Amino acid sequence: MTYRNPTPTVDIIIELIDRSSRPIILIERRNPPYGWAIPGGFVDYGETVETAAKREAQEEVGLEVELIEQFYVYSDPNRDPRQHTLSIVFLAAATGEPQAADDAKTLEIFEPWQFPTQLCFDHARILRDYCRYRFYGIRPRL
Repeated sequence: MTYRNPTPTVDIIIELIDRSSRPIILIERRNPPYGWAIPGGFVDYGETVETAAKREAQEEVGLEVELIEQFYVYSDPNRDPRQHTLSIVFLAAATGEPQAADDAKTLEIFEPWQFPTQLCFDHARILRDYCRYRFYGIRPRL
């Protein structure tokens, strides 16, 4: 029997804590689907999701991050047009100057009220949930 399972991914909302407003980093994707995205990627076989999150942050924005908490899991089968994925989203802290690398064509630092509208995947929903949590303490609901 062949099983078809969702592919695990991680997304990392990275707050730059050495700046007074704690802005976050978004990347512009080099590969389809094009647009702005939260840094992240696929979990490698034999890798924990925490290790994957730290690795993806290093690969895409060149920063070592401290994972603060596991925020939420997003698993809508239509969240990624390429395949059924589920994303474990982490909140993380970092300092320094990020640099676009790997799958990131470019990157920018955004205040929560300045997010671009051309977001990939379900990242608009994730960022809305993040803002509700950051500013009002309201976690996403099941």
